[in-house]
Amino acid sequence: MTTADALSSAEAADVTADALSSAEAAKHVSGLPVGAATAARAFRAILWRDIYVTGKEFWVLLIQVAVTPLFMLFIFAKVLGTMSIISPRYGHLLLPGIVALSTFLAALQSVALPLVMEFGFTKEIEDRLLAPLPTALVAVEKLVVATMRGMVSATIMYPVGALVIGSAPWRPEGLALMAGMLILGAWTGGAVGMTIGTFVPPNRINIMFGLIIVPIMFTGAVQYPWPSLDQLRWFQVVTAANPLTYCSEGVRAAVVPDVPHIPVGLSALALTGFALVFSTIGVIGFRRRAVS
Repeated sequence: MTTADALSSAEAADVTADALSSAEAAKHVSGLPVGAATAARAFRAILWRDIYVTGKEFWVLLIQVAVTPLFMLFIFAKVLGTMSIISPRYGHLLLPGIVALSTFLAALQSVALPLVMEFGFTKEIEDRLLAPLPTALVAVEKLVVATMRGMVSATIMYPVGALVIGSAPWRPEGLALMAGMLILGAWTGGAVGMTIGTFVPPNRINIMFGLIIVPIMFTGAVQYPWPSLDQLRWFQVVTAANPLTYCSEGVRAAVVPDVPHIPVGLSALALTGFALVFSTIGVIGFRRRAVS
């Protein structure tokens, strides 16, 4: 391609962007909704683009979501179990929590940090906002992708975790429950990530990540069943405020139902409530940042 052709292509892109921007502005001014068919096509196109990028970055995703949970599983279950400091069966109690943790954090990280960059210096979000799609649906698409990434993480983590500890609890009749709880947990994690990414100032995101992620990891009933905290009532109350607790308990109920756990219906209800609250807050924050 010649320099003239490159300049011509760049100018065409600028003109197209300007035209789309004008059309989007006219849509907002006139108050006319985007056609459902057009919005659906745009949603599918953006979704497919993100799925394609996820496929290309598969190994990055794998490293991002697997390192911390796997080291936690290795130390708490394998090392301490080999030293007879803990019961050999503890690995079966811990693995469901680790799977829930990796799912939740993969979804959260898939939204939070990219949003900070896209709304910040890269301005990559602008091409999505120019699509013939309501702004709220652009936010929903990000939550869908985050949920998919969370489920990919769970699919990887369970067999790898089984290899680390030597075995894994498995109940085919609990598969549907486990999948449902993980989907809810992944969506909630993405919604929490969107809330962080749109409300935390970019210059504070690293500090806030440290203040938010570590408490989530250790107050989410990952390493212990929630009912077993009845002797530490104040900490039991603290963990009840963490949405990851209900994902961990739901997955644990699916694969090791003999371990004391929060009733499945209550876990599903609480996780759905957290998903709705954080999704609403996250979408509001996304729209606010998009307008500004």
